[in-house]
Amino acid sequence: MDSMPIQGHVDEQHRLTAVVPASIPPGPVTVRISTNPGEDEAGPNWMAGIGQQWADELGDARQDLYTLSDGEGLDPT
Repeated sequence: MDSMPIQGHVDEQHRLTAVVPASIPPGPVTVRISTNPGEDEAGPNWMAGIGQQWADELGDARQDLYTLSDGEGLDPT
């Protein structure tokens, strides 16, 4: 069985609408609903991994390029 992701919309009356490619023939289909189509598990896991890998380097004061005494303050007006 072939499958492909199709994005649709559920309205206030709980009706699903979607536009499918012309290659899909008319007839019955099976629909699987994903209520959180945004980010998969890799996103948060990737960010946590980067944070762990860089924690020592970012926490090392020797890596600081600038201090609070460098540069000039901005005039907020």
